[in-house]
Amino acid sequence: MKVMMISGSRNTAGRTAQCANAIAKGLTQAGAASELVFLPVMKIERCRQCEADGWGICRREGRCVINDDFAGLLEKMQAADAVVFANPVYFRDLADSMRSFLDRVRRLKFMQPDRPMEGKPAVGVCLAGGSGNFAPSAGYILDTVLQMCGFDVVDMVNVRRQNLDIKLPMLEATGRWLATKPTSGPMPTMTR
Repeated sequence: MKVMMISGSRNTAGRTAQCANAIAKGLTQAGAASELVFLPVMKIERCRQCEADGWGICRREGRCVINDDFAGLLEKMQAADAVVFANPVYFRDLADSMRSFLDRVRRLKFMQPDRPMEGKPAVGVCLAGGSGNFAPSAGYILDTVLQMCGFDVVDMVNVRRQNLDIKLPMLEATGRWLATKPTSGPMPTMTR
């Protein structure tokens, strides 16, 4: 099993990286491989909304005109068995690099009949530093965007700098669990 891990932080030794590394450790323990990339050090532009209607060939052809690191990262993500998104929380939202990346993924994959992310397990981690507030708010946004892209969001973990020490072992266990290829399963039927 191969898991692509995408961090919205540039700090390779910071708290967000610690969270991603804990998941990677669990994946390794379970015999899975992982790769961690840091979005802010990559060349990934924000969407240009190429045409007057705010779209472009992304909507018609499922590809982007921007020549940067996006296409290569998208290929790796599509080839992975699961994807982990590690987001540092700034201003109650996704990090700018995560937002730019996922906005482009959403534009390419939401409207296309070929949805390679459809059903692919994803785990989100939102880490709030500073006051430690707003990780759940960012987690809600991340969950919504990932579902729009077609991912099967199997877990969303909120972490505060104040509880990082107790969350790291949990994230390691999450990595071991993710290696089992979990799914959220079908929606339950409501009966009265």
